[in-house]
Amino acid sequence: MQTNPIKIAIFGAGSIGCYIGGRLMSAGADVTMIGRPRMQETFQSHPLKVTDYEGFESGQSLTGDQYTTSADAAAETDLVLVTVKSAATREAGEALAPFVKPGVPVVSFQNGISNAERLRDTMPEATVIAGMVPFNVLQQSPGHFHQGTEGHLMAAADPALEPALPWFNNAGLPLELRDDIESVMWSKLLLNLNNPVNALSGVPLLEELSQRDYRLALAMAQKETLRLLKQAGIPTVKLTGLPNALIPVLMSAPNWIFTRVAKQMLTIDPVARSSMWEDLQAGRPTEIDWINGEVVKLAESLGLKAPVNQKLVELMHEQEQNPRPWAPESLLNTLKQA
Repeated sequence: MQTNPIKIAIFGAGSIGCYIGGRLMSAGADVTMIGRPRMQETFQSHPLKVTDYEGFESGQSLTGDQYTTSADAAAETDLVLVTVKSAATREAGEALAPFVKPGVPVVSFQNGISNAERLRDTMPEATVIAGMVPFNVLQQSPGHFHQGTEGHLMAAADPALEPALPWFNNAGLPLELRDDIESVMWSKLLLNLNNPVNALSGVPLLEELSQRDYRLALAMAQKETLRLLKQAGIPTVKLTGLPNALIPVLMSAPNWIFTRVAKQMLTIDPVARSSMWEDLQAGRPTEIDWINGEVVKLAESLGLKAPVNQKLVELMHEQEQNPRPWAPESLLNTLKQA
């Protein structure tokens, strides 16, 4: 345990932010979470509890200083983690800019590819660093956040993050610094292409992935994305037990093969669901434009099309207005016609 607690502000503390904050608090870090009044009200009557699929559990009641709604709480901090939804990135940067001291590292732990760049536009004096959260977090009950899938945090290599690394290690959330963060983010996005499939299915991740037609739908989106990345000259990196080119092959395999191989390469808690499903349940806009929509934008930049990912974007926007579960065969047939 470190003798002088690092001061960390987490801006946009919803499921991911509260989970990371709770883990860091368990290691003795001085954490202030900044979020919406609704979550602040939750912690006035419920403790913050964080658990994971391996049996970790920690909890504590939060003080008014540990969860606030005001961005000025990010002043005098050593590190800022931004965990807002992608649509709120510019708003987050504008709110933080007056308070974050020049040179303080600001890590974008968000979905998508371009959020760190957009934060830099609004926080030119901060050291903005792209990061990646590979695991799924679900709010199981008020104040209780559960990590349901495996993986460790990554961020672009930057000396400004070195002092924080022991705190992440002590919290059981090791932060790996990478020189190839763009490839890391595209590789994570390749896995996140399952978010809309899971949200459309309406069932937990494990149940969804156990049905081959859902996996075939996902494989179509992944193959399309891999072709575009190759065309654009963007390399990918292995984040699971399989090379990325083989992931859609595994997704297309018969159930008995998939089940056997998947157990060896990825741990998924039976209760885990995608954040996109959680957004639908809460009546919030999803991040579809920053996940499958990123593939569509990549295709457009190459003068090409991405019909499968474009269709998933359209289906999710329809789902935001009129949510209904999609049967596996119906979803697969719809994508085949795209």
